[in-house]
Amino acid sequence: MNSEKLKKLQSQVRIGGKGTPRRKKKVVHVTAATDDKKLQSSLKKLSVNTIPGIEEVNMIKEDGTVIHFNNPKAQASLAANTFAITGHGENKQTTEMLPGILSQLGPDGLNRLKRIASSVAAPKPLEEDDEVPNLVGNFDEASKQEAKEVVTNEKEKEKEKKPESETKADKKTD
Repeated sequence: MNSEKLKKLQSQVRIGGKGTPRRKKKVVHVTAATDDKKLQSSLKKLSVNTIPGIEEVNMIKEDGTVIHFNNPKAQASLAANTFAITGHGENKQTTEMLPGILSQLGPDGLNRLKRIASSVAAPKPLEEDDEVPNLVGNFDEASKQEAKEVVTNEKEKEKEKKPESETKADKKTD
């Protein structure tokens, strides 16, 4: 037998035990269905509801790219503050998506986009002149005083309840 053929056969993968045929490559079946089932069961625990009628979703990242979903499945749970968008997402540039976004906003879409951009402007960083004000008062003492007041109020309520039960007992003996 040729030594090259022998080396080639040795390098091939044997999937099973002794006596199984050698395969050219090991085929690993990866199913996205199991991942999808796990995701759906997790979302079910959050009691999400499907939102109908959403044709596309655009998520704009900080680096200027857009994740674009066409006909996604949108689900939301307001109680858990959770939104799930599932479907095929494509990474696109903002410049590529901008004409479509402007047409969706209507005739004054550019003005709306400018207002949105100005309202989402980054907050002003603290300058050296800006100082954080000092705390006034001792909060530990105030919390201790409040705790004492709560305890005294509970004791007063217990005292008020006792005379009622004592008066009922007195009426039964008369």
